[in-house]
Amino acid sequence: MFEELRDYSVFVLRALRETLLGDWRYFAWMTALAVVSLLGLNAYAKQLAYGLVTTGMSSEVSWGLYIANFTFLVGMAAAAVMLVIPAYVYGDHDLHDVVILGELLAVAVIVMCLLFVTVDLGRPDRFTHIIPGIGKFNWPMSMLSWDVIVLNGYLALNAHICGYLIYCEYKGTKPTRLFYIPFVFVAIFWAISIHTVTAFLYVGLGGRPYWNSAIIAPRFLASAFTAGPGFIIIALQVIRRFTDYKVKDAVLLKLRMIVQVSMIINVFLLFCELFKEFYTDSAHVASAKYLFFGLHGYNGLVPWIWTAMALNTVALGLLMLPASKSLKYLDLACALSIIGIWIEKGMGLIIPAFIPTPVGDIVEYNPTLNEWLVCAGIWAFGMLLYTVFLKITIPVLTGRLRRESGAGWKLSPILGSNPVGE
Repeated sequence: MFEELRDYSVFVLRALRETLLGDWRYFAWMTALAVVSLLGLNAYAKQLAYGLVTTGMSSEVSWGLYIANFTFLVGMAAAAVMLVIPAYVYGDHDLHDVVILGELLAVAVIVMCLLFVTVDLGRPDRFTHIIPGIGKFNWPMSMLSWDVIVLNGYLALNAHICGYLIYCEYKGTKPTRLFYIPFVFVAIFWAISIHTVTAFLYVGLGGRPYWNSAIIAPRFLASAFTAGPGFIIIALQVIRRFTDYKVKDAVLLKLRMIVQVSMIINVFLLFCELFKEFYTDSAHVASAKYLFFGLHGYNGLVPWIWTAMALNTVALGLLMLPASKSLKYLDLACALSIIGIWIEKGMGLIIPAFIPTPVGDIVEYNPTLNEWLVCAGIWAFGMLLYTVFLKITIPVLTGRLRRESGAGWKLSPILGSNPVGE
């Protein structure tokens, strides 16, 4: 027991040391992310000091950029399942080589989701209201309580799977299937649930007709399985360019197929939603009219949604062409789809439901600079976290960081560990 604990302590210390090694590009990237994260932290400190008045939100539009990012990122986290299913269920060896990189992304993204919820609460101590015994969790009636369970559960599942497999690889031992395979299959269903529950948060609000649609959940999943694998494609290309970890073209092309099919479904479901809204021309079409064409002279979201429509259309066109098998065009298509879906699921889905209000007032929402800085800070922190995960994992996967290679290490009596002879 003591020996195992000692080995694990050495692994943690060597992994942390690995994050402090790199060339100038690595340190420039990490410095830039750290600076943006600190700017976001400073902006959040202002929000804590002065309240949500520093944001563009109001009593009429109570959800804004924070919840927009939260919604998008939940989908990004769920998209890791599109690597897990082929790798573990169908035994795809190509995707099996990179599946853990997708699961690590899910861990980083869920942390970002929780941070966006925290900043949207205004004060972090309000979390106590949903802690059983201190506040009222209101489970199972409250959809928010379900969201808390599925998000934290998904974080725990992926953290366990990744941590266990990486440590086994470091030790050079075969993982015990009982310790990770059941968790993998639970995580597959859990991934679908996190975005479904998020969709139900909106659909269940009867006072917001714009969200009262049965296809919100399928739309969420389709867009998630477009943007998530698209982001992973870009990340994998960066990894194979700047590290010694080999990523096959076959992996990228299989992910391209997933993005392509998901994008077609996403656009089709969006068309169905638009038909329902505009062809019926019911009294509840006001929010959709405001979003796409403006309403009574108010048109703050019109440029946003038409930009998203243009980006998604171009991305779909590129993905349908054989040219997208060329990696530079594939990168472009993925980048366009990520930005387009971020706008569509964020500014195009969250904000219009509040405009007009139930009593007919039109109060527009414009994010403030402070909001943008907080969001940028959380995104930068998430990317910093993912970079740290990769910096630890890739040396283990390539065999550079193994227990045998650290046989000469010993725990320092003060802090950290030092290799003998260095």
